[in-house]
Amino acid sequence: MLPTLRQLQYLKLLVEHGGFGKAAEAAHVTQPTLSAGIQELEKILGAPVVDRARSGLILTDVGAAALAKARVILNEADELVQAARSAGQPLTGRFRLGVIPTIAPFLLPRALPLLRSRFPDLRLYLREDLTQRLISALKSGHLDAALIALPFDMNGLDSAHVAQDEILAALPPGHPQADRDRMRPSELQDEDLILLEDGHCLRDHALAACGLRPPRQTDAEATFAATSLPTLVQMVESGLGVTFLPSMAVSAGLTDGTSIEIRPLQAANPSREIVVAWRSGSIRGAEGRLLAETLRQA
Repeated sequence: MLPTLRQLQYLKLLVEHGGFGKAAEAAHVTQPTLSAGIQELEKILGAPVVDRARSGLILTDVGAAALAKARVILNEADELVQAARSAGQPLTGRFRLGVIPTIAPFLLPRALPLLRSRFPDLRLYLREDLTQRLISALKSGHLDAALIALPFDMNGLDSAHVAQDEILAALPPGHPQADRDRMRPSELQDEDLILLEDGHCLRDHALAACGLRPPRQTDAEATFAATSLPTLVQMVESGLGVTFLPSMAVSAGLTDGTSIEIRPLQAANPSREIVVAWRSGSIRGAEGRLLAETLRQA
């Protein structure tokens, strides 16, 4: 015998809600029904999946392994249903898209109206987060696709190109080199370089594209990092240092109303590639490509 999807769903809900009563309520069944389903699952697996302790439910090793597989199977089953419902009508129904913070506020305002007009039956759920967390959610089946920037480890993923986003130098008002048409990255190495904090891929993209070393961390009080691009702009305008900004953000008006000087970089390829990524082999890959095509036009 094999576990049923319903039994796997019971296990997932039991762990998420921490008790049989709340899990049964979430599954819209009675508590005895859910308990019987868990017992049948344990019979099929030949081992308990939870220990019923006084302090609450404790997942066994077998239960933990079963839960990990259950999440994958349930996500794949849900994806199958969504794909079948949209057969012949791509990008209809629910689509869960992750977007990194250095793209979301600059591309989505232009893209969403276009998506709404072309795909009126699309229910787009957006999640904004750092690349690493979006990729984890994508691989675990909690997202259908993610709008990210390359280079990044794409093992187990496929992608479609959206745009090349040039990386620009941003200088504070009155900077001695602001009169130049283009900036050599090497000329910025010894400047007070302000970047996004660790975890933002734009930090690594900018340094790699320019061939620069990360700022020295020997004096924590003299080293600055920002949590967002608007904060980064404010810090540069205040004269705290220089930075790099994506062209997409500048074109969207990030530096409008400031006295920051923006200059292109004199480097081989100072840019990042914007892509839509999805799990390799996903049956929603065609929709990922269609989404990327639409975003290209935006």
